[in-house]
Amino acid sequence: MLKAVIAVAGTGSRFFPIAKTVNKCMLPIGNQPVIAYAVADCLAAGARQIAIVTAAGETGRQVHHYFTEDTGLKAYFTSRGWDAKYEAIAHLHDQAEFTFIEQPRDDRYGTALPAILATDFIGGDDFLLLAGDDLLLRTGSGSDLADLTAARTHAGTPAAIAAATVPGTDAHRYGILTHRTTAAGHPVLHDIVEKPRHYKDTTAHINISRALLPADALNYFAKLDPAANGEYQATDAIAAYSRDHDVLIHPVTGQYHDCGNPQGWLAANNAAAAQTTAPLGIPAA
Repeated sequence: MLKAVIAVAGTGSRFFPIAKTVNKCMLPIGNQPVIAYAVADCLAAGARQIAIVTAAGETGRQVHHYFTEDTGLKAYFTSRGWDAKYEAIAHLHDQAEFTFIEQPRDDRYGTALPAILATDFIGGDDFLLLAGDDLLLRTGSGSDLADLTAARTHAGTPAAIAAATVPGTDAHRYGILTHRTTAAGHPVLHDIVEKPRHYKDTTAHINISRALLPADALNYFAKLDPAANGEYQATDAIAAYSRDHDVLIHPVTGQYHDCGNPQGWLAANNAAAAQTTAPLGIPAA
């Protein structure tokens, strides 16, 4: 069984003050929140059990409400003949079983915590780990997470990590996935280098917070020490796992947008508006 863990517990400081009340993953891309695209991608990859790790308080309640059936609202829409409008979220309730995990506000923080908190949910299953405020926008049909799972199966590796491709001149802005090549010719993770000052290649594969991992990778998350900045980082756990196991690097097809900042969110809306059809079967705005 394949499960998914979606992280949306950040404070959204780059979107303050609106992020005090509105979770950045709930900001719209057209008429859908950013996280809806991530959920649709998980469903396309075959994950039917999805854990969403939220912050405490109002921003977490918003996410919980969106992915929980509202029978009163549904009945009202039906009475007005608006079933097609409600279908945009109704199909999510029909296709997936959602679990909501609240991340406590304590002295621990970072991208590794959602996987750690979801350990019981994951159990012994493979799982997708992704951030709910990032967007992969594809033209037409297809799913980058479905492609990621298929590529891992084809390569025969226990894990895989998605990568976007950027010009080498932009490498200093991202976490870079360096690779080695297996005997079978597959590129697998060698290390994750955070914002390198000097990068010589013409293009770079960057980390976009989407990985497919087996349950035993959780052992590496559990052993994490905080990084120099105090964060418990998922990239540190995945890099440690890659030293003992092959982690396939799989370049994505979709256009990557970091919707965790206003500029990235605006660019994602402009890109979505330019498309004639919506990705992953989500109705267009």
